[in-house]
Amino acid sequence: MTATMRAARMHDVGEPMRIERIPVPQPGPGDVRVAVHAVNIVPNLANILSMWTTWFSHSPLPTLPAVFGLDPAGVIEAVGEGVEGFQVGDRVYVNPGRSCGSCRSCRNNDSINCASYAFAGYFGFSKSAVGLLDRYQGGLAEYMVAPAYALVKLPDQLSFNAAARFGYIGTMYSALRKAAAGPGKTILINGISGTLGIAAALLAPAMGLTHVYGTGRDRDLLDKVDRLAPGRLHLHSLKDGPLDEWVREETGGYGADIYIDALGPGAPHETFLAGMRAMARGGIAVNIGAIAGDVPIDVHRMMDQQLKLIGSAWFTAGEGQAMADMVAAGLLDLSPLEHQVFPLEQVNEAISGFAQRNGGFSNFIISPSATA
Repeated sequence: MTATMRAARMHDVGEPMRIERIPVPQPGPGDVRVAVHAVNIVPNLANILSMWTTWFSHSPLPTLPAVFGLDPAGVIEAVGEGVEGFQVGDRVYVNPGRSCGSCRSCRNNDSINCASYAFAGYFGFSKSAVGLLDRYQGGLAEYMVAPAYALVKLPDQLSFNAAARFGYIGTMYSALRKAAAGPGKTILINGISGTLGIAAALLAPAMGLTHVYGTGRDRDLLDKVDRLAPGRLHLHSLKDGPLDEWVREETGGYGADIYIDALGPGAPHETFLAGMRAMARGGIAVNIGAIAGDVPIDVHRMMDQQLKLIGSAWFTAGEGQAMADMVAAGLLDLSPLEHQVFPLEQVNEAISGFAQRNGGFSNFIISPSATA
């Protein structure tokens, strides 16, 4: 008799997920099966489920019906043939990044730029990603299968709920690494009180960030962010004036060596552009918030000032392991996250209720191991 499990599956775009019983997946060579304890509900999931095929038809969803769920954490329950370094009972976070292993980028040890790169339980970045999306479903189920290359071992002091936030913390961590952030660099985070932005405040002590400037709108949230790294953060409400003028004033006219834009697709372009104007000569800007639409960039000024602008979409499992090690060493404190935990049966309520959150502090979690 085939063993079954509870899973939340979407059958059609725009429809609520259905709680169903489906066969427990079996790990293939190089894979493990994980008993899922926590899955993060990301802010954009409602849009993925309702509008994605209209907005971004070039970035496919998995073949429906499918199990979504981007950021799972749990315990290895079974190990497939050929897996090294992991065993049953290991506590892990599952990085959703999937790669083919054979394209030019993969063969150059650059799997995050795989031609078929996909976010398991979310969407793919090219038409050829569907195979990976269908092979590796998401975490909104009691069990999931994942390749061993995607796993991050978790220290005992890191809860599953906090580890399920690694996707957004890791996105910020990778952006800061790409920009060579560290002591002495002046760093501007646009949207520091949001789901992505708050990671910079949490990472500041671990990465030795000494000059962190951050913007947001809600003054109360900014005050709360300030308490995460006392003495390290300089914060500004956009209600109090243009951010580029504020950064120039705060830095004696110098500007920001590094500008990380964490504003989402609905953010006004002017706020992004003000961040570009706040950059110091030779500075680097990294966009991780996916501000939408055609943004008018002053390319001439970029040339004259030798500025760089890059996009950074995610992070590697290796970077995830580095963050887990920071937690184990006491350098990265994720205790300020406010976990709101729902059983699998309440997944649709959790997705629709995401608007009622305490900025980036709220951590919406589905626990497939719990029941309603």
